[in-house]
Amino acid sequence: MATQFDVIVVGGGLVGASLALALEPHGYSVALIEPYGPPALPGVDAWDSRVYSITPGSAALLNACGAWDTLPQERITRVEAMQIYGDDITASLRFSAYDAGLRELAYIAENSVLHHALWERLRESAAIRVYSPARCASLAWEDRSVTLHLDDGEELSAELIVGADGADSWVREEAGIHSMRRPYGEIGVVANFATMRPHHGVAYQWFGRQGVLALLPLPGDRVSMVWSTPQAHADELMQMSANDLADAVADASGYALGSLDMITPAAGFPLKVQRVSRLVGPHVALVGDAAHNVHPLAGQGVNLGFRDVRDLAAVLAAPGGHANCGDYFLLRSYERARAEDIATMRAVTDGLQKLFRVDAVWVARLRNMGLDLVGRMPPLKNLLIRHAIA
Repeated sequence: MATQFDVIVVGGGLVGASLALALEPHGYSVALIEPYGPPALPGVDAWDSRVYSITPGSAALLNACGAWDTLPQERITRVEAMQIYGDDITASLRFSAYDAGLRELAYIAENSVLHHALWERLRESAAIRVYSPARCASLAWEDRSVTLHLDDGEELSAELIVGADGADSWVREEAGIHSMRRPYGEIGVVANFATMRPHHGVAYQWFGRQGVLALLPLPGDRVSMVWSTPQAHADELMQMSANDLADAVADASGYALGSLDMITPAAGFPLKVQRVSRLVGPHVALVGDAAHNVHPLAGQGVNLGFRDVRDLAAVLAAPGGHANCGDYFLLRSYERARAEDIATMRAVTDGLQKLFRVDAVWVARLRNMGLDLVGRMPPLKNLLIRHAIA
């Protein structure tokens, strides 16, 4: 006999966990399936090399889920400005929270800290049952529900199953939703460093022939690096000693923060763009990386997923949502709500990645002129900021 729920969420990462919690106030019973155990907090002197830029809009969602206010404030950094440079160092663009009438442009937080806070809230919820560690075995489709079989033999039934299980989504494959993936031939190299000079809450980004280098402010005089760079250069970086890599990053950043000292070892992950043929079907919806994958140069990947959560929860909370939350026509309204945001972010990040991979001198001059031009147009800058903080 299958255990009955309203919604099954497969994937207990940041997006899946936040969706389960976002549905809780609206009276939904939710099963959350996660193949790995609960996340652990890093030690006091340890820093997670995987960090996220969290927009104020995403922070508001996490706050509504009851997780944001529980985060240790000594692990969160406000981004008060962003400084962007082209491959000509004289070409630059600066976004300032103060100039836009905001307190901050974003927050920088570690993946493990965010993940732990969400799971602490999951443990407190009477409406959410967490199956972890648990793995999906098969999925059966019926007229008004789906039945999920776990590999331990347990059966769960719900009107809606949501794939929040990453770029290689099992739910997406079971639902027969086609995905198109194109590798960039680049690796995102990440590491954390102590800095000689304070960052003053400024996030830095350099677009150059060796890819996109970002230094994101961490608490104290520390930064998190994300260097999106071609495979061959990434291999060189990850084979360097800690001191040599710190010197290479300091040199590539023009010593904006002085000399650097590595505090977490380098790691790398392959970069790709991925799109899916549809976000929904009868009794199924996709969110997060299961629904889209974009280049990280804008730092918007996880925020795109949180906006999926916000829009799907709003659709399910609307009148009529409870009648059959797996109804295809109801879910189509979620798909329509997400279409423009996803397409825009994919086009912008993909276009910038291609633009800065071209070595032609005239193209370099054009893109550097573009940075300067945006910097001289406050209304356009504010428009970009307003979109980025959503």
